[in-house]
Amino acid sequence: MKLVTYSKNMSISCGIMTAHGLIDIPSAWDGPNPPRSVKEILQRGSACLEKLAELVDSADELIPLDSVKLLAPIPRPGKVLALAGNYSEHIKEASVTRGFKVGLSDSPRLTTVPRPFLMPPTVVIGPDVQIPWPAYSKDIDYELELAIVIGKEAKAVTPDSALDYIAGYTIANDVSARSVTFKKARAERPWDEFYDWLNGKWSDGFLPMGPYLLTRDEIADVQNLNMTLTVNGQVRQKANTSQMIYPVADIVSFLSNIMTLEPGDVIATGTPSGVGLATGDYLQPGARIECAIEKLGTLINTLGDRPEKFYEPLGD
Repeated sequence: MKLVTYSKNMSISCGIMTAHGLIDIPSAWDGPNPPRSVKEILQRGSACLEKLAELVDSADELIPLDSVKLLAPIPRPGKVLALAGNYSEHIKEASVTRGFKVGLSDSPRLTTVPRPFLMPPTVVIGPDVQIPWPAYSKDIDYELELAIVIGKEAKAVTPDSALDYIAGYTIANDVSARSVTFKKARAERPWDEFYDWLNGKWSDGFLPMGPYLLTRDEIADVQNLNMTLTVNGQVRQKANTSQMIYPVADIVSFLSNIMTLEPGDVIATGTPSGVGLATGDYLQPGARIECAIEKLGTLINTLGDRPEKFYEPLGD
């Protein structure tokens, strides 16, 4: 199933996307107490999903897709996590750009561990929404990523069982500020560059997601999905999820041993090579970014205008 969150006539609801239109879940639900959000569906568990599957065959009223606005499938996740450096070629291009050498073994998955980081829920926006240009950076980049949506509570699960805890998948664009204006006039301290990088992930609207959540049963092999990102029609990233260093099962297992994962939590699994950081070809105002992943559709957003004034808290 393709689960969506959408707005229509100033009201937000959840639905099932079909080839012929949307099924509004609350109105099509047979019985009392219908679920009213995708997150609630996941919290109710497999029985709720099974009942929704029956609606696909029985629903007699469909909403035209062009009459609604799709939002992020989970507009405000409880937790948003992401992986830094989960594709070898991206690690290499980023390392060269930053002027240091990186040594990757033939099997880095067996000699290293994932590098996760948290983002605030306010980074999430939906399809066809303009990405705000933050006032603290002059260099904005894109990162195409497969996103995992957790379906049930996971704590210390094994890689062999990890996929059972996944509700489904969607597309994410991990937009990144590659520079910070508050670096100007700042005294040098250890770790500042790391925090600059981390701050560059946290701006409002910096994680577009969508257009829908495809349930896990619809994907035979999540480690064999083609991925493409274009900017104004030009291909910038082209890869396959088979190129991940840490596959989806390992990611979920690793994170579940650090923290409890809950229904509706979102995990962005890292980006392949081809980002603007490698060439200095960053996004420009009005850039149209199209992120496509096999079976998951296409996520389209544009970048907003540069701020008239940038944030520089230090100095005169």
